[in-house]
Amino acid sequence: MLVTGRTRRVAAMIGACVALAVVVAGCDDKAAPSRAQGNGAAPASSSAAPSIGPSDDAPGDDPSADTPASGKPTPSKTSTTAPPPGQTYADRLPKFGEPPAPHRINFPEGTGAPYYARIPTDQPVAFLTIDDGWTKRPEALELLRESGVKVTLFLTINAIKDNPDYFKQLNDAGADIEAHTLTHPELKGKSYDFQRHEICGSADKLAALYGKRPTLFRPPFGDKDSTTLKVAHDCGLQAGFFWKETVDKGIVRYQEGKTVKPGDIILMHFRDRFVDDFIAALQAISAAGLTPALLTDYMPAPQGH
Repeated sequence: MLVTGRTRRVAAMIGACVALAVVVAGCDDKAAPSRAQGNGAAPASSSAAPSIGPSDDAPGDDPSADTPASGKPTPSKTSTTAPPPGQTYADRLPKFGEPPAPHRINFPEGTGAPYYARIPTDQPVAFLTIDDGWTKRPEALELLRESGVKVTLFLTINAIKDNPDYFKQLNDAGADIEAHTLTHPELKGKSYDFQRHEICGSADKLAALYGKRPTLFRPPFGDKDSTTLKVAHDCGLQAGFFWKETVDKGIVRYQEGKTVKPGDIILMHFRDRFVDDFIAALQAISAAGLTPALLTDYMPAPQGH
């Protein structure tokens, strides 16, 4: 066959296209989900408005974890913007009445702190908890004041030490400050002394910063062992906490069913999408016919009270 210059050019173009297709196919490989993403986590909505969706998160996963064991925050690629013109955050917030008078629970006997993902109560309440403190969005204070709800903050010392006054303002607005270790390490499997340094140390520093020593505790990533609960008890902390729902990028993910249940503990973090996460959590609580309440109000009264 006669091979002309035009034929050679066509053949070269075909070869280049094939090579490009191979490269593109290789770039489309899906990486395995990281711990911070969570296995089976529902995709984030592309809309700025918060949405509520189901999840098959494993009980031990923390798909919203801000911080690896290194104690350094994972940067966020998105940021919360101000409300659209003519709107305020109050326009997006559900309205709640006063929570019912709390019925305090009883702790089981033991030498370790009890550990809860759901408070054993039939009262129509849920508990919004916010972890870490790496990202300090200025809108958080306005949202707390506008919503009028009470939340529990489990704060990491390394995350808040650059601006403790930010959390003092949240505390003054009604947020309860509790312990979440000094440096956000993995505690499970570590020695008693290591865990005591992290847990007692964080409670002591929070007491010095805010004038009240924490009585509650959340281990980083929700991971704990019997030593963790023994140390928490020995450090004077009443109880430790996991969660039943998580919120990230305006999406609520459920471990059980598709609605918040009475007594559920909801986890979110201080992140760039704080506004969307906070509003989505409150919308989920409202949709379930529940009212936000404080964890400390449901704990046994401290001795001497």
